Amino acid sequence: MFDFSHIHPMIVHFPIALLIFGFIADLISIIFKKDFFGKAGLYLLIFGTLGVIAAFLSGNIAGDGLTEAGPLKNAIESHQNAALISLWIMAITTFLRIIFIMIKKYDGVFKWIVLILFFSGVLSIARTGYFGGELVFKHAAGVQFNLGNSLNSNELENNSASTETKTE
Repeated sequence: MFDFSHIHPMIVHFPIALLIFGFIADLISIIFKKDFFGKAGLYLLIFGTLGVIAAFLSGNIAGDGLTEAGPLKNAIESHQNAALISLWIMAITTFLRIIFIMIKKYDGVFKWIVLILFFSGVLSIARTGYFGGELVFKHAAGVQFNLGNSLNSNELENNSASTETKTE
């Protein structure tokens, strides 16, 4: 049976990459005045923000299976809070950029406002990823250990029977 909690670690890297490259594309667009990079930055921002939404929702599903107690509870809350902040920053950035483009005001100071918001969103995404990494590598949240002793009861009986016959 497929475990839906696996979706979060499968997709979470996409919004991180899309948004980092989207920010870089926007920065190149502003510095070198290249429209191609501005358009690329817009599309990467939109798809990255959709990815943040998907990662946030799948993270909530993945978190439902974890027992929250002690240090793990604090780590989960830190990651969830950082993810929510990232979601809002990226949603607002995307919304403002689309509105500024639609009303033909995406120039000058408005471009810089969006770029600064975009940069703070990328930093927030990095912070969220750091807390997510702590969950996995420090607290082993969601990690299923298989140390070679995951035999079912039939295999255990067969294994012990064959061991007994060898020793006799």
